[in-house]
Amino acid sequence: MGVSNRFLHISSLHHCCHSLTATAGLLTRRLLASAVLVSLSFVNAGCGDGEEQPAATAASGDTPAVAGAGPSTTPSAASSGSGEKSAESGDERVEFKPLSLSGLKGKGSAGSDTAAKKLSPTEQIQSVISHLQPLQILLGQWRGTTRREYENFKAVDQHEWVWDLRTKPEQPALVIQSDKSPYVKSGRLTWDTTAQKFQLTTTDVNGVTRNFTGDYSEPVHEVVGSDDKLHKVFTILFDQDKAGSDGEQWQLAIAQQENNRYLLEVGKRRGQAAAFNRFDTVSTQREGTSLAASDTDYAEKTCIISEGLGTTEVTYKGRSYWVCCSGCRAAFDEDPEKWIALAAQRDKEKDKK
Repeated sequence: MGVSNRFLHISSLHHCCHSLTATAGLLTRRLLASAVLVSLSFVNAGCGDGEEQPAATAASGDTPAVAGAGPSTTPSAASSGSGEKSAESGDERVEFKPLSLSGLKGKGSAGSDTAAKKLSPTEQIQSVISHLQPLQILLGQWRGTTRREYENFKAVDQHEWVWDLRTKPEQPALVIQSDKSPYVKSGRLTWDTTAQKFQLTTTDVNGVTRNFTGDYSEPVHEVVGSDDKLHKVFTILFDQDKAGSDGEQWQLAIAQQENNRYLLEVGKRRGQAAAFNRFDTVSTQREGTSLAASDTDYAEKTCIISEGLGTTEVTYKGRSYWVCCSGCRAAFDEDPEKWIALAAQRDKEKDKK
């Protein structure tokens, strides 16, 4: 090869190298630009108005734990209702949504502070009375008849419900006393402010005492009776706290049918796994007139203690007041200034609302 040909060949190689270098530089610049654009897109996706941000939180494993949640606290398509299928891969895509902070409860939360609040003696009394007020329809004298026969006769008893505010002043109760009831010779019904449940303690005709815990299985409501008047209806179901020495556990239900009639249903079982079987039903009819009409505004005849319908007038320092039963009268006579002060405080709190 001649010198001129070598020169041309070297020039061509130099030109090709220069072109390759330029092309490589252009590709590099384009790749860098693309990388920048991709990075910016990710940044923008994470800096929006908060709509997509929880996805990053969930992906990073920093999702706040929800009290009571299972092993995984990441919202799923099943729970959020936002999952959808990808047409290409068939995978389920999940849209993560923010968790509501109001649903997170831990130590020191407002809910737990309120629940843990210790009531003062006055607040305790007022709380118990307010929870028992819907049951005031029980006040008065009743006649009960069992469905089951005893010695070829149905047992018939007479009993009375009254307020008891003296036996345990800090724990008011509705108490029952019967002359011949085979199931509840005496009983005490109150409200547990800690457990937020009704408590019933009974003593039967044989002197056996049982403790029950219960709540509404049918809430208090009013229905129009055959007399075109409003009648209160409710059911409270009580389970015996623990079985007796014979392994038998009782269940009682007070089923208010109308203002002047209620049922006492008695169930029993042996063993925690067994179901309660109906043992007897006592049909109870009021004697006389109701001491707690369905009205809620009794004007000057409002019982100063229970706020029920006052049936008896009492006086203190020249001023007249009303009480709804013998139990309230006994409590008022014992310490009138206490109940006058509580009534004044109660009225003051109502005026604030």
